[in-house]
Amino acid sequence: MPMSMEEYEIGLSYTIMKMEQQNTNSKEGVEVLQQVPFEDEKLGNGQYTSKDYHLQSKIPSWMKGFAPASALTVHEESWCAYPNSRTEIIDIASQSRDYWSKAISAPNVDLTAFRSQRTSRGPLLKGWMDSCRPVMTTYKLVIMDAPIWGLGERLEDCIIAGERALFLACHRLCFAWIDEWYGMTLDQIQEMERQTDLLLKKTLKKPAKAGSKHDGKRKTLKEEIVAVGSCT
Repeated sequence: MPMSMEEYEIGLSYTIMKMEQQNTNSKEGVEVLQQVPFEDEKLGNGQYTSKDYHLQSKIPSWMKGFAPASALTVHEESWCAYPNSRTEIIDIASQSRDYWSKAISAPNVDLTAFRSQRTSRGPLLKGWMDSCRPVMTTYKLVIMDAPIWGLGERLEDCIIAGERALFLACHRLCFAWIDEWYGMTLDQIQEMERQTDLLLKKTLKKPAKAGSKHDGKRKTLKEEIVAVGSCT
């Protein structure tokens, strides 16, 4: 990632909030159930988050054939004590696209042509990881167990592929949206998280508008929150 670890903590939080907002409507999306601080002897201090992912349109058709309706809602609990994580190394400048890349509905930005106006970082051309400063590597460990006879391995592969695509999309957008979050403080991010949680709850409860689409220039997350009105 072409950023420092301190910037990454801010940028990733902002990106997750914005992606959740963009993928939530009255029928599906992300519902934040709880978000509170925690203390752990091994991890230290961090934040516990409980979420429900309503994934009706994201699930492959073959999975919908046998999965009950309840399986289309995934519950997630996370204990985040930044910066602990682990997984494979992925080049965020990669342009590869697969089923999950499209299902996630993330903007397909070309980081080989992107340059940040506020930081002058980018574009991410071949070999950028060796020349970019600051630079960091992020890791994430994903363990999947689906003990379903005859389908377990296929289901595990499917979900792992989805996790990889989400991880890649999130980090690509973290850099692509750097001009929106650069310079923010942790206090500002935490307040925005509180407002975003309320915004997502409102959105999930709203009736869908016929033909509703984003028109013109896409808003920043801060503009989206303001557009809905006060979330307090």
